[in-house]
Amino acid sequence: MKPSRTPLKSDPPRSAAAGVEPIQESCAAIAFYCADGYKPEESVGYLMRRVLALVAQEVERQLETSDLTNAQWVPLFKLSMGKVSTVAELARECHLDPGAMTRLLDRLEAKGLCRRVRSVADRRVVHIELTPVGLDAAAALPAVLSRVQNAHLAGFSVEEFEALKGFLRRILDNAQTQAQTLAPSQTISGDPDAP
Repeated sequence: MKPSRTPLKSDPPRSAAAGVEPIQESCAAIAFYCADGYKPEESVGYLMRRVLALVAQEVERQLETSDLTNAQWVPLFKLSMGKVSTVAELARECHLDPGAMTRLLDRLEAKGLCRRVRSVADRRVVHIELTPVGLDAAAALPAVLSRVQNAHLAGFSVEEFEALKGFLRRILDNAQTQAQTLAPSQTISGDPDAP
C-alpha cells in the first residue's frame, strides 16, 4: 500500500462518491517548529533578520561617501518616491515614533537634504520637502539598492527569485493577518520570547 500524502491546493478535487473527502480551500497551519530542540539559527525569522542586517550594512557601506546612514537613506528614499509628505506619515512608514523621526529629520535638515514646511491649510501639520541636494542623493539610491540586492541574490535563477518573492509575500500576508486578528497582548504562539 502506498503511503498517503497531504493533498495540495493544486491537486484536482476528488469525488466524495469515491469515499475521499474533498480538499479544503485553505490549508491548516503546519507546526514547523516545536519548543523541544528549537534552534534559532534554523528559524525563518532569524534568517530574514540576518539577511536584512547584512543588506543594510552593505548599503550603508556603499553610501559612506554620501554621508548617509541606513537610518537616514530610508526616509529620504520614501520621500523621493512620494509615498509620504508629512512627519507623521514618514514616522509610520519608517516604523519610528514621532520623537525619533523629529531627531532624524533634524540631522537630514542639518545636511541640507530636506526642509520642514508648515501646512497652509492646517498649521498643526508639517510637510517635508526634499531640497535639490536631497533629490540628488535620493536619485542615487536605486542604483545602490539594486547593486546590493543583486549581489545578495547571486546564483539564483529567475524562477528561484520569483519563488522567493512569492514565499516572502505569503509570510508577510500571514503576519499581517495575525496582526489584525490578535489582541495587542496576545502572541501567535503564546510564548512572548518566540521570534
